[in-house]
Amino acid sequence: MTATVPKKLPLDMALQQAIAHHQEGQLSEAENIYRVILQNYPSQPDANHNLGVLACQVGQHAAGLPYLKIALDANPAQGQYWLSYTEALLVAGQAQEALSIIRTAIQQGHDVPAAQALRHRAEAAVLGTTANGKAPTPDEINQLVALFNAGRDVELESLAHLLVEHYPDSGVAWKALGISLQRQGKDAVLALKKATRLSPDDAEAHNNLGNTQYALGQLDNAVASYCRALEIKPDLADAHSNLGNAQYALGQLDNAVASYRRALEIKPDLAAAHSNLGNAQNALGQIDNAVTSYRRALEIKPDYVEAHSNLGIALNALGQLDDAEASYRRALEIKPDHAEAYSNLLFFYGYHALIDPHEYLAQARNWEQACLPAQDDRRTPRRRSFKRPALAGRRLRVGYVSADYFHSSVSYFVEQLFTHHDQARIELFAYSTQGRRDAVTERIQALAEHWVPQVGVPDSSLQEQIEADAIDVLIDLSGHTSLNRLGVFARRAAPVQAHYLGYFASTGLTEMDYWIGDEILTPAETDGHFSERLWRLPRVWVSYDGKAEAPIPDWRPNRDGAVWLGSFNNLGKLTPATLALWAKVLHALPDGKLLLKTKELSNIGNRQRILDAMAGHGILSDRIELQDGSVTLNWSDHMAYYNRLDIALDPVGGVGGGTTTCDALWMGVPVITLEGDRMASRMSVSMLDAIGRPEWISHSDKEYIDKVVALARDVEQRKALRSCQRNQMATSPLCDARGLAKSLENAYFKMFERWFNEMSDRQ
Repeated sequence: MTATVPKKLPLDMALQQAIAHHQEGQLSEAENIYRVILQNYPSQPDANHNLGVLACQVGQHAAGLPYLKIALDANPAQGQYWLSYTEALLVAGQAQEALSIIRTAIQQGHDVPAAQALRHRAEAAVLGTTANGKAPTPDEINQLVALFNAGRDVELESLAHLLVEHYPDSGVAWKALGISLQRQGKDAVLALKKATRLSPDDAEAHNNLGNTQYALGQLDNAVASYCRALEIKPDLADAHSNLGNAQYALGQLDNAVASYRRALEIKPDLAAAHSNLGNAQNALGQIDNAVTSYRRALEIKPDYVEAHSNLGIALNALGQLDDAEASYRRALEIKPDHAEAYSNLLFFYGYHALIDPHEYLAQARNWEQACLPAQDDRRTPRRRSFKRPALAGRRLRVGYVSADYFHSSVSYFVEQLFTHHDQARIELFAYSTQGRRDAVTERIQALAEHWVPQVGVPDSSLQEQIEADAIDVLIDLSGHTSLNRLGVFARRAAPVQAHYLGYFASTGLTEMDYWIGDEILTPAETDGHFSERLWRLPRVWVSYDGKAEAPIPDWRPNRDGAVWLGSFNNLGKLTPATLALWAKVLHALPDGKLLLKTKELSNIGNRQRILDAMAGHGILSDRIELQDGSVTLNWSDHMAYYNRLDIALDPVGGVGGGTTTCDALWMGVPVITLEGDRMASRMSVSMLDAIGRPEWISHSDKEYIDKVVALARDVEQRKALRSCQRNQMATSPLCDARGLAKSLENAYFKMFERWFNEMSDRQ
């Protein structure tokens, strides 16, 4: 005889009746009432949950899952619903989904002993999935899970190796091995590929494989692995976020944003996705949006070091320097040995000239003390431990370490240098430490005799590679810029180590022997700014590739008599001292107007900040034109834009123009600069001297103003410059890449010979 319930019976009474039958073991009666309730209230959570539980009790777990899922969706605050659904998934054989569900439950606060027990069961079930049923024993799986949870990766690797030998077709063994290798920074690709072949429907295994490929710079392979994970499990938020990371590294910024947003639709509290979304937005020039994303990441995870540091970068781009410094400082309060945050802070101080060069050096010297592991014996004189043969009859082995072997200001100069290195004298090694590639990467790789990708490997591994290559002279091209590998230099990877080109101040490293400049860029009075010994080339320290395909200068004086002064430098270089001086220039030149062009001016806040600063100096907005750098869609258009300028103004105080100064000069635009008290503010000085234009170098604010005004008044001279300056520049040392390469080669030989003789004298 079957119990029935009138359709109009109140819901509460009907539920009580069904539950009573259920508790008394009258399952058919209880099921009947639950189904009647659901006819009238299809989404009623208790009825769905209890009907699902009832189905599981009679061994029909797959049939119970839909009801348990409806109940959970209807009332996710009910912790028991999470537990019941996870239990049913486990018994139904859906271990990966069960693990995802119970982890979400714990993240949302349902962290009770029963939830943790289910998590351990789910992890064991996931690890225990194999292709052919020949799997490790439950005890062995439990050992793997325990080591995994405890972060004991060396022991996990050892056990996984044993299990791979005993169970070569076990997905659990290969996956555990891959995870252990991955977490130690070792090459886990082969192990994880094996795991995905044995367990082709394990989305997490594909995701882990993608992470390893990403770390090794195999970005296209990583994308494929993440996409495979998402084919299996479209709502795997971590895979969407990781896919965004790979797309970001490939320069596919819009795709990266879409991937991060999809991850956040699935998992709104995924702090990493918010922070990485901020990185993509920042790269797209959406700086305000980036700040919002970083702040959201920090709401979720207040101790998120990377988000604090990246927030500092975004605030810096908005000119909010005090807040930017506070963000960097907060990152270092949380993790004092976070090398990237510390480097960001040093870059920030040096770029804006916020502290005296001697104070900067003191801060830079502390980097290795703060950021290298305490067990590293950095004071050991490793320079003496290297064994190298004399140079007679062999080439000098020179290695360049850089994360900028793609379209960038550094690669612009490096490509010329590599082109002109004498292969009869130099055996060239290029160590590339990031995975982004473009046409410039392809050209540089073709120029390097040994192209050595070292993406994602720990400093110790890169150091071992450099030592195995028996490098004689190792060159850092990064300083404290993004993705630097100063940890390798701090541990001493070659007998001679030097910094060149990529940075504007000292690295502060005890083991960096030399800093390569020239007599004007780094005169004797700057010796005290560097921990390194300054090596001054007998010529300008760089060379500019004046491309013949640049547009022919087509400048004409303005008919209205206006004189356009300007700068296309990054906005961060326009220090308060720079804007104050330029305002004085405009006051001294009533016909003068100011044109600024840079991508940071796409931000409304930045535009208003510049206008407000100039208004504070008495210069109204009708004398200022602010252009978003993206208005020029390609290099040729950008160069042609220099025809708008009558005179280029070099920033003062902080970092002056480099490539931007050269571009202006190549287009026939005179550049006025102020000789500063540090290397960063002397780059244009060295370049102008190299092309024979010392008259454009000033030594005081008054002289700077007077030179601009005098040039503005001398229209005939400026006309003549447009037709002759390019030819004069092309034959100057500034455009002599072959001469630069020879000068650097001579320097490297002398550096090595000095070391070799010192070592010989000690023996």
